[in-house]
Amino acid sequence: MLGIFPAPLRRQMYYFIVNPNSRSGAGLGIWKNVKEVLDARGISYLYGLTRHPGHARSIAQKFTAGASADNPIRLIVLGGDGTIHEVLSGVQDLRGILFGFIPAGSGNDFCRGMHLPTDPMEALEVILTFGRVQKMDVPVIHYGTESSRFGISCGIGFDAAVCHEVITSPLKTLFNRFHLGKLVYSLIALKQMMFIQPCKSRITTDDGRQIILKKMFFAAVMNQQYEGGGFRFAPDGRPDDGILDVIAVDGLSRLKMMAILPTAFWGGHTHFKGIHIFKCRSVKIECSHPSAVHIDGESGGIRSQITVDLEPVSIDIIVPDIFQK
Repeated sequence: MLGIFPAPLRRQMYYFIVNPNSRSGAGLGIWKNVKEVLDARGISYLYGLTRHPGHARSIAQKFTAGASADNPIRLIVLGGDGTIHEVLSGVQDLRGILFGFIPAGSGNDFCRGMHLPTDPMEALEVILTFGRVQKMDVPVIHYGTESSRFGISCGIGFDAAVCHEVITSPLKTLFNRFHLGKLVYSLIALKQMMFIQPCKSRITTDDGRQIILKKMFFAAVMNQQYEGGGFRFAPDGRPDDGILDVIAVDGLSRLKMMAILPTAFWGGHTHFKGIHIFKCRSVKIECSHPSAVHIDGESGGIRSQITVDLEPVSIDIIVPDIFQK
């Protein structure tokens, strides 16, 4: 679903939330380049630099206070995929923002799913010369007493354990220097596959379906087609259809998992036995033992249960004009 920005919005201020530590510190340099362009063009803006986990959420709360459907602001995130869920979780009213994204991470799954440029300066140009928006559903994960919105995916089990290790791995910093961040996910995925313990699980959907899995390696709830640095786990997923795509992997040997996982880069995994994919509007996933949880690639802690549903309203994402090259 597409729309055209009202003309008055073109005169409004931009609000930037910047993660300077994204891509192993490259985020700050990208922001300096962006700032030079903004200053050279005389564009009005405010910005906040994140200093610690959770800070992007509080900045978003401050920037969006008072914003509404009748008085929207242009909120721009400069960071990695993991910054997105913090910002979305801090937004006061989803109808009150026009969301832009400048990638400064290594995963780029949000860019893949929303068809955004992966080059930061190209992404900035899309934002500054906008003419089109795309609606995006906003899922919410409930875990323990906490809740968070997300834009890409959340998961429990193997994929989350990979995310947890990637976040802290020195390999991420090293490989990012050579623009090989995607390879880090693959290497750590192979390592985790050798050691993770599958669990018995129960998956319950809003339409009453109940699926019992005896040896579940992981379950992911997808808002986009991709997660984990390019794994196309939900090939038929759409970010604006009002539907969640769920993938669960059950009953496979580790050797078969190793053989199947690379096929997920092009969506070939869907044809194998043990790969369960279904659609729903809300889902509860219960595990027999506590497992790692991720939210847009960031840690959601160790949990035995998560529930995911959708916000009743969508959000407007600034995307490239289809008539521009």
